[in-house]
Parts: sequence; C-alpha cells; structure tokens
Amino acid sequence: MAKFAVIGHKGRMGQAIAAAIDEAGHEFCVGVDLGGDPAPVIGQCDVVVDFSSPDALAGNLKAARAKGVPILIGTTGLEDAHFAAIDEAAGDIPVLQTGNTSLGVTLLGALVEQAAQRLGDDWDIEVLEMHHRMKVDAPSGTAKLLGEAAAKGRGVDLADAMDSGRHGHTGARKSGDIGFATLRGGSVAGDHSVIFAGNEERLTLSHSAENRMIFARGAVRGGAWLIGKAPARYTMRDVLDL
Repeated sequence: MAKFAVIGHKGRMGQAIAAAIDEAGHEFCVGVDLGGDPAPVIGQCDVVVDFSSPDALAGNLKAARAKGVPILIGTTGLEDAHFAAIDEAAGDIPVLQTGNTSLGVTLLGALVEQAAQRLGDDWDIEVLEMHHRMKVDAPSGTAKLLGEAAAKGRGVDLADAMDSGRHGHTGARKSGDIGFATLRGGSVAGDHSVIFAGNEERLTLSHSAENRMIFARGAVRGGAWLIGKAPARYTMRDVLDL
C-alpha cells in the first residue's frame, strides 16, 4: 500500500485520482490546492501526483526535491522552461512526466512510433483530437505526445515538422509535415486519432476516453511504480515496459 499526495485534489482530476487511490487499495495521504504550500505536508507521503497548473509546477518540484519524494506530473500546457525544471529535478528524485496517464494511450503512442518508422515518409501523418469545451490548451498534451511518437519514428524533431496553424490559402501540404487538428465541444473526455494517409489507402490508430477515471487509474499505477526508482526522468512507457 502506497501513500499518495495529490496536488490539485479538489479539481475534477484530483477527485478522480482520490477515488482511484482508494479503488487500488492505496492511501490518500494528503491533498494540496491553490495557494497551499506542499512542502510541509508531502514528506509524510510515498509519492506525489500533480495535476494542478503550469504556474504551480516550479514550487511543486521544489517541494518534492526538498522532501526527496518522487513526483508524477500529469499537468498539461507545459512550455520549455517547465521541461527544463523537470530535467533539473530528475537529477535528485524520480520524476514521471506525461501528457496522458492512460495505459491505452501509452500503448497507442508505441504503435504510432512503430507505424511511422515502418510506413515511410510518403505516408502523410495527421493527428486529430477532440475534448470537452472547458479544456484550455490546444493541441492537447496527448496529441503532442502522439505527434512526438510519430516524429521519433521518423527520426525528426516534432518542432521542425509540426503543422497546427492551417488557415486560409495555405498551399499544398508540405511533405514530411505532421499535421494537427483540434476540436472542442460538449463533455468529451478525450478522443485521439493518428491518421497515416498513403496513396489510395489510410491507416487510422485511435483511442477514445469514456471517463477521466482511466487517466486517474493510470496515474495511480504510474505513481505506485515510481516509488523506489532511482532519480531520473520517466514516462508511462517505462511503467508498461515498452
């Protein structure tokens, strides 16, 4: 049984994670929310799960490092400075950062990478995602995760191949681009498809989230796995040994 600290535990994902902790037979150790300082309380826990906000990440990493507690980060909308802070923290504690904690999406990413590697550059790649109307970042962290998988399969940097701003007279599709399309509406928990479009054939790899509990369960599994690991940066693929 592991003791979990949850940062952002009053939010929708935080509440789902608390339920998943109980479902898995672990212990909800402590919850921290906006304005709260995690440092004084997380030291009594075995692992921290952070689904709060990008603005809070630096302080959360600082607290986890000070207490020597592993941290799983599921917060999306992160930028280069956040990733640099994660890399620095991973020199002292185990850190698992991911754009999606779903086990199904984790496996999907591995399949996308393999398909991109094997099909070749003459297959166009498009990433399509849809989320509920309240989601604030686009493309989603999961879409970027899948785009990164496709780019890795092709041996390129996603930053050089990503096309997510089509509007107006764009001209023909540039060979080698990895396109992104974003849809928002209703209460969709998360739908993602990666389309490989070749000449006269298409391959679509998809995942549909029916409830955010899939992310909560994955976060709990990943957090429990992280306990006792050496200081380093990990992903959900490490959890599934992919």
